[in-house]
Amino acid sequence: QDKDTKMTEFWLISAPGEKTCQQTWEKLHAATTKNNNLSTNSKFNIPDLKVGTLDVLVGLSDELAKLDAFVEGVVKKVAQYMADVLEDSKDKVQENLLANGGKVLTMIYLSFEIENSFKNCSSSLGTVPFLFIFKGVNQIDNDLKARASAYNNLKGNLQNLERKNAGSLLTRSLADIVKKEDFVLDSEYLVTLLVIVPKINYNDWVKQYETLAEMVVPRSSNVLFEDQDSYLCNVTLFRKAVDDFKHKAREFKFMVRDFQYNEEEMKADKEEMNRLSTDKKKQFGPLVRWLKVNFSEAFIAWIHVKALRVFVESVLRYGLPVNFQAMLLQPNKKTMKKLREVLYDLYKHLDSSAAAIIDATMDIPGLNLSQQEYYPYVYYKIDCNLLEFK
Repeated sequence: QDKDTKMTEFWLISAPGEKTCQQTWEKLHAATTKNNNLSTNSKFNIPDLKVGTLDVLVGLSDELAKLDAFVEGVVKKVAQYMADVLEDSKDKVQENLLANGGKVLTMIYLSFEIENSFKNCSSSLGTVPFLFIFKGVNQIDNDLKARASAYNNLKGNLQNLERKNAGSLLTRSLADIVKKEDFVLDSEYLVTLLVIVPKINYNDWVKQYETLAEMVVPRSSNVLFEDQDSYLCNVTLFRKAVDDFKHKAREFKFMVRDFQYNEEEMKADKEEMNRLSTDKKKQFGPLVRWLKVNFSEAFIAWIHVKALRVFVESVLRYGLPVNFQAMLLQPNKKTMKKLREVLYDLYKHLDSSAAAIIDATMDIPGLNLSQQEYYPYVYYKIDCNLLEFK
């Protein structure tokens, strides 16, 4: 598909059956494709569900609106977390967000048989499918929180350790830089200090360090490591001269690092880092698989909610017996305004009949204008732009 002309937005609409529902479909298809290809269309098959009373439908309409928002939120969260987990491979998000084993867009097109989702519950339009969807998606939401929390914890601890091993010589961990032979250890009188010497002051250091305090061991300083700005040097002196040396060194902009050589501690740090790194790698695969599977589940649930909404709304607007055709349109980006006009011309005659079905004093579900644009035909948007991560 040409990315510039296709929207990753779908319009799920319905219109009353004319002589037959097929005719309704053909009319729409002809009107949107004949002069200019305004949209790519397919039928959207919704099973015949048993309809309760008007009151039940009105209540269900409000509940479904809330469920729609909730499920969409979970779909977004799972997709966003997939992007977070894939870190540097954000461009792989799209291929990992497959619903029902196919690309998201293809999947909506195929308008997979919605009946399948109700095989575990009754097909009457009551609370059963509603609860069935809510429970499943709520479970995904809770599991996501728990899994994300555990993985983020691990990632955070690892980042803290990595941060310790990066940064400037003044702050970073020196454990992976220094070696045992850089130090005089286990001496009653002598001690080795580590000093950060700015590169521009290095010549001063070479000239001065032996005389910064009494009892500095001559020629005991070597450069152990360097970063962009500084050298890390060692120097050995008598323990009792340490305070004097530190004080004098500071005047020359030589910073003595507070560091005790402790092999056990350094080994433990390294092991912790390896353990966290291995743990993160181990958890990554299963987590991505879980996100894939549950993205698919949540997305399919979301399309089911849209289908239920179209059904309820169509019965409320067009009356009984159930007779409407649901259709899925993928608008072309450049001609969306034109598509709206064509749809309005096709269906503007529905406006008067919509008002006649329901007593005018009743709130018409879907007419909550703050939340939803109103058109003479039943309309819901499936916005897949929420799955784009730059």
